Order: sequence, then structure tokens, then C-alpha cells
Amino acid sequence: MTAIHAPATTFDPYAARGAASPVRFLYRLNPLAKLGAPLPAMVLLIFVRDAATPAIFLLASCLLLLVGVSLTRRVAGILLALPVGILAIGTGFAVWTDAALVDDTPVVLQLGGWTLYAGAVAIGFATALRLAAILALTLIAGLSTTGPDLVRSTVQQLRVPYRIGYTALAAFRFVPRFGHELDVIRQAHRVRGAHGGRGPFSAVARWSGYIVPLLAGAIRHAERVALAMDARAFGAYPDRTERHLVPWRVRDTVFAVAFVAASALVFWLTFPWGIA
Repeated sequence: MTAIHAPATTFDPYAARGAASPVRFLYRLNPLAKLGAPLPAMVLLIFVRDAATPAIFLLASCLLLLVGVSLTRRVAGILLALPVGILAIGTGFAVWTDAALVDDTPVVLQLGGWTLYAGAVAIGFATALRLAAILALTLIAGLSTTGPDLVRSTVQQLRVPYRIGYTALAAFRFVPRFGHELDVIRQAHRVRGAHGGRGPFSAVARWSGYIVPLLAGAIRHAERVALAMDARAFGAYPDRTERHLVPWRVRDTVFAVAFVAASALVFWLTFPWGIA
């Protein structure tokens, strides 16, 4: 008998969103394009010392996210948290900066024997902007890519062995299941009135009561996953037929080249990045 293989389909995990509203363009790009294009800029931002360079990347990344992803509560919360984080981290680094290094700059604040100089403020907020810019660049892929889609693209484009890629995918899918099982265990304990009360000792008692049933459920789930993989002859052959394809298209190349070129232009315009 001749085995009949169904043709592989192009995988689109966000197709369901298109039924209600148009899908933003970042969801349509290959995960490797969204992950690899910002990577050179993220590495170079580690070495910059000025505030202009990370500020440009931060604003560009936020604009790209506003245009490229759906504006959900999570996205809005992250974007609103960025300026708050910059203010907190910048203030902290400004206070921690050695005053002897910047005592030739104007005084911003003086409390008794402690003095805050303008140079310390500049160093603190330049560092905060650099960290925020790196974080914003990671959000381009993080907010528009699913874990399974990323694993499939690494297996198909980067030629990562499928034994490693799909094992990681199976492990990745353990996380939401553990969350569901923990919620069920909590409800069961609450119904039985186990480990009630308040305070740190009651909290320790409650969490210790979650460990054994959660571990037992994890073992049972791991056994079922292992049996399912064995039943599908996982690892028996060097290659496997892909059910879902995550192709690299022309738009992925255009996005990657345009992003790298724009990053190079920003670094060239702001050179020497305050190092001298």
C-alpha cells in the first residue's frame, strides 16, 4: 500500500484575528525577521553612552509597535510602563553615580552634604533610555510572535534539528497546562478548607500543599506526551514532514534589510555616541 501524505499548509496562527479586524503587518512576518533585524542594534546599544541614540530607537520601536500590532490592554500597559520605568531607573542611576566624576557640571539639587549634579542626571537617564530601547526592540518580536511559530521557523529556516526544536515546543506547552492545573488544585483546596488563614506560615503551608499534586500531574502529562511522541515515531528518521509551514517571504527580506539599514543610518548620524 502507498501512504498518502496531505500537503503541508502555510501556518498562520493569527488568521482568526482577520475575521473580526484586519491583521497588523508584524503578525504576518516571519519570526526570524522580527528577531534578527533588531539584533545588531540591540548589541550596539550596549556600548553607546549618549541619550540621543537610544531615544531614537525607543521612539521608532514604539511607533512600529503602534502600527504593527493590535492595541490590546497588554500592549497599552507595556507602552505606558516604559516612561514610568525610564523615570524610575534614570533617577536611581543618577543618585548612584559617583559625584566625583561629574562635580564639574552644574548643580541640580543639594540636600545638606549631598549634591546632585547635572552630569549624574545625564548619565542616569542615558542609561535608562538605553535599557528601555533594548527592551522596546525585543518587544517587536515578543508581542507579535507565538512560541510554536518561532520554533517552527527555527526548524525550517535555521535547520535546527527537529528533535531539539519540537522537544522545546512540547516543553513550552507545559507552562499553560501547569497554570491550569495549579488553578484546579487551588480550587480543590479552597473547597476542602485546607490550609486556611492568613500570614506567612499559612502561605507556606498552602504552597507546600500544591507541590505534590502539581508534580504528580506533571509526571502524568509528561508520560502522555512521551507516549504520543513515540506513537508518531518521533526521532526515528532524520527528517519529518512539516504539517505547518512558516515560510520566509519577500516581505521578510524587505523588513530585515530596511530595519538594518535604518539602524545603521541612526548610528552613523549619532556617532561617536558620547564615548569620547
